[in-house]
Amino acid sequence: MSVGHDLNLLLPLRALLEEANVTRAGQRVQMGQSSMSTALARLRTVFHDELLVRVGREYELTPLARLLLPQVQETVPLIERVLAGETGFDPSSLRRGFTVMMTDYGTMRLRGAIASVLERAPQMRVDVVPLPERPMESARDLITHDFVVAVPGIGIEGRSADVLRDEYVCLIDPHNPALVDGELTLEAFVSLPQAVAQFGRLHFTPADRRLRELGIDRRAPRVTAGSFLPLPSIVAGTDLVAVVPRVIAETLGPSDGVIGVPTPFGSVSIELRLWWHESHDGDPAHVWFRQQLIEAIRADETLQIGERSSSPPSR
Repeated sequence: MSVGHDLNLLLPLRALLEEANVTRAGQRVQMGQSSMSTALARLRTVFHDELLVRVGREYELTPLARLLLPQVQETVPLIERVLAGETGFDPSSLRRGFTVMMTDYGTMRLRGAIASVLERAPQMRVDVVPLPERPMESARDLITHDFVVAVPGIGIEGRSADVLRDEYVCLIDPHNPALVDGELTLEAFVSLPQAVAQFGRLHFTPADRRLRELGIDRRAPRVTAGSFLPLPSIVAGTDLVAVVPRVIAETLGPSDGVIGVPTPFGSVSIELRLWWHESHDGDPAHVWFRQQLIEAIRADETLQIGERSSSPPSR
């Protein structure tokens, strides 16, 4: 007997190997825990192997299961496309949703590019969801979701492409007395109350890492927000200071009456990358979507840079 004799076991097998957890695997394929446990028992009989073994409170894959995982990830999508009767890939008839994990800032930067790709595939759907709570476990997130848009260095691993660049500035009210000739010293920055965007306990931005290297602790800010976008209105009319991407200051700052000034702790760049799991590389729709998205992002960024360079500098 082999698993190939029962295609109904393939989806539970993939979910169990990728999740390494019976409950999460069942939720993913919409099976109750009892049914998923039964499927696992059948799979253990098929392969003459435990596949999942409990270590403490968690499960771990057996050596055989680790060998099976990449084969299952490559095979299952191929079988699904054959059973769906897909004979060729046509974006105009693509009925599918893609999930992209990213911050509000990422959404702000990518919205034009996403709209451009949606025009080419009018029946396609894009779902934007928050970044993973534990980026160190991103392998599972990159399997259960299609993409993550984030900076490197937070624990996300997988295939990736560089899509956007920016840099941090200090967001401040122009009437703040700490400003001297439009600049902020490091001493003044440290003395000011901080408004900080926090994306999770394990998320550290490049600016956070630079400040930690300098021994500057912002773990107890005066104001916290769940993203960068509210910070301009929070800082306006106060003595607060925030560290935000330049695009946030230039796009949202003028309407709230706040400005962005150079950071007094050196230039810190932002390199947003588009991440995905290698198991998606055999999926033509996934490959098409990311190629189109990357091209649209870069074209949109080139256009925006041209528009900014032709506009008078804002203060």
